[in-house]
Amino acid sequence: MTDRHSVSDEPELISDPAELALAEARNALRQFDVGMAFLGHWLDGSRDHIPALRPSDLLTLNRFALEGINKFAGTFRNTDVRIEGSRHSPPPAHYVPELVEDFCNYINSNWKTRSAEHLAAYALWRINWIHPFTDGNGRTARIISYILLSAHLGLRLPGENTIPEQISHDKRPYYAALEAADRNFLRGTVDVSDVEKLIAGLLLKQIDSVKRPSSSPAPKNVILEKEIISPDIYTRADRKMLTHTEREPNLIEQNPVASAGIFSLLAVILTWALTYFSR
Repeated sequence: MTDRHSVSDEPELISDPAELALAEARNALRQFDVGMAFLGHWLDGSRDHIPALRPSDLLTLNRFALEGINKFAGTFRNTDVRIEGSRHSPPPAHYVPELVEDFCNYINSNWKTRSAEHLAAYALWRINWIHPFTDGNGRTARIISYILLSAHLGLRLPGENTIPEQISHDKRPYYAALEAADRNFLRGTVDVSDVEKLIAGLLLKQIDSVKRPSSSPAPKNVILEKEIISPDIYTRADRKMLTHTEREPNLIEQNPVASAGIFSLLAVILTWALTYFSR
């Protein structure tokens, strides 16, 4: 299966491939940090009264993915776009705002009645289907999906090999699941079961990585630019340079006293995933 990517008439701001790759890697880290700040804001509330997903959340996460790379970072596309490597044709640009609102309404209205894997799978597929941005649609879809999955399960999921990272390393199963959902939608059915199965399997791998700490050496003298944002208004409040001389501890390492309770929760998640695969 060929790589799926957006094709538009807008030139990128960075033409050098090596420089572009570095910028995309930097932005990916920043987007993930902002996504986890969003998640923390959601988890601060009770399970029954979480903040509603808003179109502005998608705009913010896309901005961090494309800042300095695309002049339309953090804005909905105003032209039509095609997806090279896919049979799906995204809807015309003038439908995008309404479709994004409908998507957010679906997530919010089904929060208490649908499962975590369904909402995460629906988000992963639907954002890709709408393709609301000129670029960065997949990156935005993956972080939104991961936030929803984590928020619905009630914790920042432990494990270094996160679901978005696993998808980035091998996109073939991801593309196949999206194409299956696209075909189902053409038949008049919203069926994201293939995407649900993909997420469940990747979640198992992520949790399994908690039991086997990474053997790779900790990075030395890595300087990362990190945005400090206010979760309440989702705007940049400050910027500072952080020097990391070692990898940040994971959830288990940060909370050794609470590790027994965390592993109990992980057992529940593993049981859920295994039950899903046995259906």
